[in-house]
Amino acid sequence: MQKETQELVNKGEMLPLMEEFYTIQGEGFHKGTAAYFIRIGGCDVGCHWCDVKESWNADIHPPTEINQIVDNADKYSKTIVITGGEPLTWDMGPLTKKLKDKGMQVHIETSGAYKLTGIWDWICLSPKKIKLPTPEIYEKAHELKVIIYNKNDFKFAEEQAEKVNNNCILYLQPEWSKRDKMMSQIVDYVMQNPKWKVSLQTHKYLNIP
Repeated sequence: MQKETQELVNKGEMLPLMEEFYTIQGEGFHKGTAAYFIRIGGCDVGCHWCDVKESWNADIHPPTEINQIVDNADKYSKTIVITGGEPLTWDMGPLTKKLKDKGMQVHIETSGAYKLTGIWDWICLSPKKIKLPTPEIYEKAHELKVIIYNKNDFKFAEEQAEKVNNNCILYLQPEWSKRDKMMSQIVDYVMQNPKWKVSLQTHKYLNIP
C-alpha cells in the first residue's frame, strides 16, 4: 500500500471495503428491517466459528474512499449497518459523519475490542472471550448479543450482562453450526431468565445475504 493511501486509511478517510450490499437485517432488535450493509475488512479477534473469516485480512480488501461508500449507500437505504471484520479497528468518525450528514440511521455490529469511534444511532455489542470489549462501550451499547457455542457461554453471557447499561437489550444467539444442539438449551435458559431474548440469524433461514 502506498504511503499516501496508508495515511488516508489511518485517518479513516479511506477504508478497506470488503463488500457492500442491500438486504434485510437478520439479527437482533432490527431484524426484518431493510438495510444497507457496509462490511469493513480487518479483524484480529479471531473467533474460530466466524462465518466471514475472509474479512480478517485487511490487506486483501481495497482501500476505498469514504465518499464513494456513502454515495453507494445513499442509492439504497437510510438505514446503514457497518460490520466486519471488526470495524472499530479503524477510525469510524469520518465515515459516520458523512452518513449522518445524509440523514441516515447508522448502526454498528462490533465486538467492542477497540476504542469506540464514530456517531451511532444503534450499537450492537457482541463481545468475544478472546478479546474483551473496552469499558466505554458497555455504557453505550443498545443491545448485547452473545453467541452461544456451548453451555459455558451462558456464564460468559451473564458476566457481560452485568457490565452493560440498564437499557441495553439482551440477546442470546446460537452459533449457526450449533443451532440444532444449542437451541433447546437457549430456549430453556431464556424461559428461566426472561431478561434475555432469543436472537436468530433469520437471513440464513430466508437464504438471503
